[in-house]
Amino acid sequence: MLINRAKSNIVLGLIGLLSLFAFIAVENSKKEVKQQWYTEKLKAARLSQEAAACLKGYRLQEGVFIEEVNDPNQTALIGQEYTQITTDRGYIEAKLSSLNPNFAAVIVQYLKDAGLEENDQVAVAFTGSFPAMNISVMAAIEVLKLNPVIISSVGSSNFGANDPFFTWLDMESVLFNSGIFHHKSVAASIGGGSDAGTGLSPEGRELILKAIERNGAELIREDHLEKSIQKRMKLYELHSKGKAIKAYINVGGGIASLGHTVNSGLIPTGLVRKLPSRNFPVRGVIVKMGQKGIPIIQLVNIKEMLKQYDLPFNPVPLPEPGQGGIFISKKYDLWVTSVSTFILLVVILFIYLAERKVHRLGTDVVPSTVISPHDKRGNDAGMEI
Repeated sequence: MLINRAKSNIVLGLIGLLSLFAFIAVENSKKEVKQQWYTEKLKAARLSQEAAACLKGYRLQEGVFIEEVNDPNQTALIGQEYTQITTDRGYIEAKLSSLNPNFAAVIVQYLKDAGLEENDQVAVAFTGSFPAMNISVMAAIEVLKLNPVIISSVGSSNFGANDPFFTWLDMESVLFNSGIFHHKSVAASIGGGSDAGTGLSPEGRELILKAIERNGAELIREDHLEKSIQKRMKLYELHSKGKAIKAYINVGGGIASLGHTVNSGLIPTGLVRKLPSRNFPVRGVIVKMGQKGIPIIQLVNIKEMLKQYDLPFNPVPLPEPGQGGIFISKKYDLWVTSVSTFILLVVILFIYLAERKVHRLGTDVVPSTVISPHDKRGNDAGMEI
């Protein structure tokens, strides 16, 4: 019995050692593989980086001080905590994470997965809250040669484009005039509560109105949120010039786009091909577009996007274009994996058959009858009787 147990331990040890070698071989067989649309993604990320550098250069020429604590990467795309045009609460970690130029590659992935092709029409809603994400969207649109109709709300949450004299619309104009981007907002609203600046001071609303005027965008200023939503829908249709809108992109929590803050949690982040059936409190532009069967690209939850595409949280320094799981994935070598698995299975099967054969031979041997002395005495006594 001890001999059989020793043999079993040896066999199990050999199987374990063989499994370890197979595991090491398979793990070492991993190869880096370029993701689909790699070229377009890299171009978009580089263009996003170029646009951010252009804005930084412009701000430095204007003699604007860049704070090192809140903007450790010195991008000039992180605003102040509070200004006269700050509309909502925002989280600086999300703003810092959105500075990664490789987000442009994520947008390319969303747009291609939605089936968009060159010259397709796309409706876009920007706010001042995430200027870096707006830039990434614009870069992806430029690289894929799409035709966007952009409507922005100028107000911004904390640490966004909340400088009254350098709003998101001003950033657009700089990038447009420099030739980096070839599109800009056709219309804009104040943003904030009811899309009309509710909660802002009169001075804050006036500063936004001046920004809209100096950047040549059509003013959206309705006395009710529903009317603001309707106006945006008409403008998207008007500027599409009869072409079908193939996707709707929403960046940030613009109330006219979402309809209600609750809707940001009801509509998943990322590409939504089919709008989920929900009890939406107010049907904003994003809901109306989704109900028309138009694919939605919802860019609200930054952390979820970081996790999904292996992008770093709040990176310092900023990654270079081309870094992250959105560009490169590691895949196992199918041949090495198949061979290792086959050899392991053959060895296990061989050991199983051998053990079964030994067991069968052992059961075929009939043990001899042994008569104990006690039994012998009993038989003798019986004979004497």
